[in-house]
Amino acid sequence: MTSVLYDVPGPRAILRNRILGIVTVLLVAAAIGFVVFRFAVSGQFSADKWYIFTFSNVWLGILKALGNTLAAFGLAAVGALALGFVLAIGRLSDHAWVRIPFGVVIEAFRAVPVLIFMMLMYYGLPTLGIRMEPYWAVVIALVAYNGSVLAEALRAGIESLPRGQKEAGYAIGLRKSGVMRLVLLPQAVRAMLPVIVAQLVVTLKDTALGFIITYPELLYYAKQLTSQPGRPILQAGIVIGAIYIVMCLLLSWFASFLEKRLSRSPRTPGGGAAAVDPLHHPVAPTTDTELIATQKGIGKYDSNSSGSA
Repeated sequence: MTSVLYDVPGPRAILRNRILGIVTVLLVAAAIGFVVFRFAVSGQFSADKWYIFTFSNVWLGILKALGNTLAAFGLAAVGALALGFVLAIGRLSDHAWVRIPFGVVIEAFRAVPVLIFMMLMYYGLPTLGIRMEPYWAVVIALVAYNGSVLAEALRAGIESLPRGQKEAGYAIGLRKSGVMRLVLLPQAVRAMLPVIVAQLVVTLKDTALGFIITYPELLYYAKQLTSQPGRPILQAGIVIGAIYIVMCLLLSWFASFLEKRLSRSPRTPGGGAAAVDPLHHPVAPTTDTELIATQKGIGKYDSNSSGSA
């Protein structure tokens, strides 16, 4: 098959690419080997360095810190998604008095670093007589920042849809809210799902910033472990880092699973979107208007007519 993006490599190019690939693998393997060698020479694999992880209380503490991390991430993820939808809809408003303030809020929340946001709420609000728990400071900061980023992603997804999608919704009598809720948002979420998942992964990792304001999450507990005899700094970092890697992989796996479920074509017979003619033969809608009308149950189409029955 001929690629439309670049010329198919010839024998010399294939050989050169294979050589570069082998050299790259060897360099990566050498770097990993050097790190392992330094670990062995400096005694990082000795039993004394890992002895602290043989205590059940340590693992119970890690599980408790993991629960705190997931508690902050769970609420922050839900809040960021909800705020993202609200800000995206407001940013797309036809009224300037709505669109401009929402745009200012989005840009302001995106510009302020998450750590500064946390510190302002945890250390700054008490000067105004308002005391905030570390948990809520972490959650609110994550919701504000990631919600504004998700709002821009959703806005881009909606604006990338063909104009005919919106016009088809109006053609069957939907109001603007119905067009946004039933036609545009589902397609935008499906199109921007990789971006949304990537931002949720960022949200999960940013919970580690809570240790600076004494929120007892995984990194905070890892810092406490480094004060134990033997100072297992690298060991604590490896264990906690592995936990974060597993959580991010699980989140990515769930996103892939969800994407496959959402990518199933609504035109497939039996999927609920194909119309049925008087002879009970499935007839797939051929236009945006027919597809949306069929999904809403407004009309049925046969092979002799393109209008609603």
